[in-house]
Amino acid sequence: MKYKILGKTGIEVSELCMGTMSFGGHADEKESAKMFNQCRDAGINFFDCANVYEKGKSETILGKLISGSRNDLVITSKVYFPTSNDVNARGNTRKNIMNSINESLKRLNTEYIDLYFLHRFDDLTPIEETMRVLDDLVRTGKVLYLGASNFAAWQIAKSIGISEKNCWNRFECIQPMYNLVKRQAEVEILPMAISENIGVINYSPTGGGLLSGKYAKNNQPTKGRLIENEMYKARYNEPEMFKIAERFTLLSKKYGYSPISLAIAWASSHPAITSPIIGGRNTEQLKDSLNSVKIEMTTDLRQEITDLSPNPGVATDRNEESTKHNYGQRQ
Repeated sequence: MKYKILGKTGIEVSELCMGTMSFGGHADEKESAKMFNQCRDAGINFFDCANVYEKGKSETILGKLISGSRNDLVITSKVYFPTSNDVNARGNTRKNIMNSINESLKRLNTEYIDLYFLHRFDDLTPIEETMRVLDDLVRTGKVLYLGASNFAAWQIAKSIGISEKNCWNRFECIQPMYNLVKRQAEVEILPMAISENIGVINYSPTGGGLLSGKYAKNNQPTKGRLIENEMYKARYNEPEMFKIAERFTLLSKKYGYSPISLAIAWASSHPAITSPIIGGRNTEQLKDSLNSVKIEMTTDLRQEITDLSPNPGVATDRNEESTKHNYGQRQ
């Protein structure tokens, strides 16, 4: 396992981040402990969580598991989504953030969270209000660094501008979705991260299982996240995505790699990515994810995989800018 510097923090994190969304759900406490130890044995020191995962159970289980090695680990959590029927138990307001951080600290059984994410942009709360309370969390020692998940590039840039203008702590890491069939992040989010030296831990590197080798246009399993979960069904409902997955599976077999390992290795090879977030329901599922670090992702192999899916359009919509007809480009 190799380690990378997370943005401008100076902290070294493992090249894979373990997502704990299954802890307390598909993985009971015993299986969660096995996967945690499996990751630690592989050299992972980076664990991602959120207050809403399994209604707080994921944080509680993770809190028990990290108790003997807390200072050796980099732990994340998140805030935004509803945690109860209370109208104020949601969003990026000062009230919800202050309540949520205290509850997360209790469940995680820790005095601080290394990296605290806004789980989503809040359209109703001024970003100035949000960034100020996040700065308070860092100054009081409850949080070390700040992050944003599921933000558009302009939302991240605006937030950073406000923070720097007011000498507040800024976002040091972002968590976008990024995989072979979801490449929109390549247009603005990932270039922005490189420009501003922001760490990136992408989620769904296997497309929610679409790139696991189990799915094809005319051959789909009867069980799985893309079949059982309405959110994932909506996210990956385009027929072309299944065609890409089928071609990707054939390419994986051509080179003798597990599709899961290759999908994660491909995402990890983008220069903006710090650590892809992996996950699983059990230790057997997790093996292929961990083996992704053994793949040598050459420039040619990455390009061959990339060519399986269409390139996202350029940010300006001037498609000629990606061709030889990019008039006005300075050499």
